Amino acid sequence: MRAPGHGTAARPSWRDRRLHPDDGLGLRLTLAVVSAFLVLVPFLLALLVLASWSPLRRLDRVVTEALVGYGLRHPGWAEALNMWTEVFAPMPLRLGALVVVGWLARRQARQLALWVTVTMTVGGLLSPLLKLLVGRPRPEFPKPLAQAVGLAFPSGHALNATLAAGVLLVVFRPGPGRSVKRYAVWAAALLLALVTGFSRVALGVHWSSDVVAGWLLGTAVVAATAAVFTVWRATPPHRR
Repeated sequence: MRAPGHGTAARPSWRDRRLHPDDGLGLRLTLAVVSAFLVLVPFLLALLVLASWSPLRRLDRVVTEALVGYGLRHPGWAEALNMWTEVFAPMPLRLGALVVVGWLARRQARQLALWVTVTMTVGGLLSPLLKLLVGRPRPEFPKPLAQAVGLAFPSGHALNATLAAGVLLVVFRPGPGRSVKRYAVWAAALLLALVTGFSRVALGVHWSSDVVAGWLLGTAVVAATAAVFTVWRATPPHRR
């Protein structure tokens, strides 16, 4: 028998094999499974919304009314959330993504620039399509903290903020190990997605399930487009 550590390399863990960029098949399968699961959950939520499932309806109302009530008692808090939700609205995020695409193109990172374009475009089209299919009205309050037009499910702000967070993580991908840059990129991405979605419920323009659906759909789009582009990148030019 060979002594441990002699003549053979340590076998990487299941997690490392699945998520390592050099293991194309493992990474593609993992992203495909994750995206399929994340798409399934919002569509189940949509069915529950269409069926007016009373437990979900009660939960949405309790959460939204509690957060709106807090905002009415603390106007400064509501003003800060209004400012945040305006700065990180879908259109400013798309303009920011366009700047990133231009920057990537100048650096000859054309595949990555195309991935950013496809990801933001697919997610941007998915939100209004689902809004029309579900047709859920927005919450209404006697003293609204913010104004919003259109339908509620899913939250376009939450979906687009999640797309932008995914772009941030992929384009400025932190290297392995524990570094300040790694923590900073992850913190910025999480804050962008979570605070933007939370603000929409706290301002009373969305139900909580609208935002959860937006987060999950945005994550699913990022995972799905990343899986497709990983396959494309790994395919030899003569086989395309």
